Amino acid sequence: MEKFPAGDGRELAYRELGSGRTLVLFHGFTGSGRDWLGPAAAFAERGHRVILPDLRGHGASAAPPDPAAYPPDVLADDGLALLAHLGVDEYDLGGYSYGGRVVLRLLARGARPGRAIVAGQGLDAVQRATSRTGTYHRALTALIDGEPVEPGSPAYWLRQGGGDPVALRHVLGTHVPTPDLHRITTPTLVVVGAEDDGHATADALAEALPNGRFARVPGTHYTAMRSPELTAAMAEFLAQA
Repeated sequence: MEKFPAGDGRELAYRELGSGRTLVLFHGFTGSGRDWLGPAAAFAERGHRVILPDLRGHGASAAPPDPAAYPPDVLADDGLALLAHLGVDEYDLGGYSYGGRVVLRLLARGARPGRAIVAGQGLDAVQRATSRTGTYHRALTALIDGEPVEPGSPAYWLRQGGGDPVALRHVLGTHVPTPDLHRITTPTLVVVGAEDDGHATADALAEALPNGRFARVPGTHYTAMRSPELTAAMAEFLAQA
């Protein structure tokens, strides 16, 4: 585990595997860089230097309770700070679920990777808040207020993740839409699980990107990330000239 300073001085964490061309992979909401360790090992074997950051409010990164630490688009700010810290000119980006939003925000903010991958994400969520955001917010509020948690409920699964509900609720409020997708010219693979009904607009997201490609892999939103087909689709896309 290594650390780097965000723009506001807070300490954020990342893991590094392998050597070669840099590939930065962002995890989903309530997760951490550990979620990518299986695919990351495969990419490292293929000659990539893989960087797995813990987003602000997640994992081993700073998770302050102060709402002022979570201004709009701060996760993109942090991503740009990470790229500056790494000092890389040639690199690729990838993200799953909420991490896919971070990738799109980085592209919109001027990051220029050779290739980008947005997995487990649809067009609706990158353009506006969705009902899923409200569900997470209510569940986190229930945890913060100490309300009874029903097994199998959203609050139950959020509690299983072990994250700080105060920090995570603040993170939800940092989302900034990315409406001008036609300005993003980076070759981008949009890939989604075949049973990921919550992100059924992934194909529309690929169509909205000038150089978007679309692929489906087996699995739901929660199982597709671990499928060997996802890793294979990403590796094939990254290997293209």
